[in-house]
Amino acid sequence: MSHPLLLMTILLATSPVQSSFAQAPDDAVPLTPTESPAPPSEVLEPEQSPPAQIPLELEDAVKALGELRSAVRVAPGSAGNRLKLAHALYRIGDLDAAIEECRVAIKLQPDDAMAHLQLGVILAAKQDWRGATSVLKEAVRLDPQLTQAHYNLGSVQYSSGNLKAAIQSYRQALELQPYFPDARYRLALLLKLSDQEQEAAQFMEAAAVGGISQAQFFLGNAYKNGQGVDKNLGQAIFWWAKAVEYGYQPANDALSKLRRQALSPDQPERKRKEVLDAFQSYREKLWDEFPDYTRTDDGETLGTTLLKHNRTGYAVSTLLKEGYALSEGAQVELGKLYETGRDQQLPPFDKRILACFETTAAEGFLPAKKSLARIYAKGIGIQPDPQKAKAILKGLSKQETKTLLDTLGVQ
Repeated sequence: MSHPLLLMTILLATSPVQSSFAQAPDDAVPLTPTESPAPPSEVLEPEQSPPAQIPLELEDAVKALGELRSAVRVAPGSAGNRLKLAHALYRIGDLDAAIEECRVAIKLQPDDAMAHLQLGVILAAKQDWRGATSVLKEAVRLDPQLTQAHYNLGSVQYSSGNLKAAIQSYRQALELQPYFPDARYRLALLLKLSDQEQEAAQFMEAAAVGGISQAQFFLGNAYKNGQGVDKNLGQAIFWWAKAVEYGYQPANDALSKLRRQALSPDQPERKRKEVLDAFQSYREKLWDEFPDYTRTDDGETLGTTLLKHNRTGYAVSTLLKEGYALSEGAQVELGKLYETGRDQQLPPFDKRILACFETTAAEGFLPAKKSLARIYAKGIGIQPDPQKAKAILKGLSKQETKTLLDTLGVQ
């Protein structure tokens, strides 16, 4: 899929109006998501990170629906109860019934901007763009400060083909709530579609810093191709790697392609060097995140430095970043950690380390091939598989392969 087509697909598939209610409290009409706090200045060590919240089960939604039906029977003239019931119906997928409850609530309380917003969101989920546009505009008229109404209106206007109006709605949302990474991201996409590359890159970077993985991916593309920013392959790798941390697969694919280019003997030497230099630039940039540490020699990796200071959680995650960025030193250290673990903080045979070896070995990285062949030949943390060990070393010279297999005791 080409990048422009991917960009269009993301706009449609991740439209905010289709998920605005999903994160709302059970006992309230959905509130604006724009009042998110700024990112914390300090980040916990990875091994200390709090567990993720468990989403509500469908049974909870059904139970809440029953209770809300009872509340409406007791007080049918309460607009608030009607809106809560509409939200519960939305959660279980009964959009038509949710729309009817919203309309009743609006008749009961015509000047309630939040009621219009809620109805607009549900209409948009049904792809009734004309109806959604009308009620969201009314929500904005009733309460011009309602950030989410501007935000969802922008999405609906884009879906209706009104790109200019959508851009203006997202700008208005950002005027009301400057720290709103999602709005910055969507505005950046629309500016890109309008060929306003430089401004698009500025908003995309702000969204990327705010933690939007798609923004990180597209910002990486911008740096790779020089779209709105100066070409910088090292910066592209940096942002793609950030997106990978959030689990964004297209960024993972982009990095894999780059590693294969750097390691393929079929590539021109100039191209290989350009990519290898970019990966080195990325590894050097990682040091910026830990200003308290300085390199003592060119061969030292940030991960090994963190390990020396007993910051095991950060050390392992950093070594993995460096290992995926083709650092031989990092992969050697990861090999040791895989076999022995690290005190009580890291058990041996860590699957993340094995995955790093599997991935980079398949892409042609010799240190990973050697480590992985040893793991399979010796059965370190897995079942021994001498034949797979041999297959991993495919591509090396016969003499080098024989020497390595003799060392591993594989016939």
